[in-house]
Amino acid sequence: MKLSITCVSAIFVAATGPMASSTAQEGIKRTPLGTMDFPPGYQTVKGIAEIPKDACSGRHTHPGIETTYILEGELTLKIDGQPDQHLKAGDPLQIPAGTVHDACATGSSGGSKALTVHVIEKGKPLGSPAP
Repeated sequence: MKLSITCVSAIFVAATGPMASSTAQEGIKRTPLGTMDFPPGYQTVKGIAEIPKDACSGRHTHPGIETTYILEGELTLKIDGQPDQHLKAGDPLQIPAGTVHDACATGSSGGSKALTVHVIEKGKPLGSPAP
């Protein structure tokens, strides 16, 4: 079964399973909500990502699609080769597999909080740092 890669973006954790081997990103707190083996050969990983005000997640990639919904605050999403996107609570974002990106908490709020869903190849880390 071929997985169509149409994505939705987001943000991260340090716990168990794929989350344990996720990128070491200094400006982000990831809280795992669950992992499920689906579709075949992939894992779907849910989590909450929090970025403190004026901090960034760090440039990174994921081995699968990322889907995010901003729950609180504002952020600037930086995707290589695209103009920066300003997002706020209630906005969704999508990031294709392997796309270099960074998210920075902006605005007058105390940071940003997002619900994230990653569909990654089974056995691969959630994310990897990018130069």
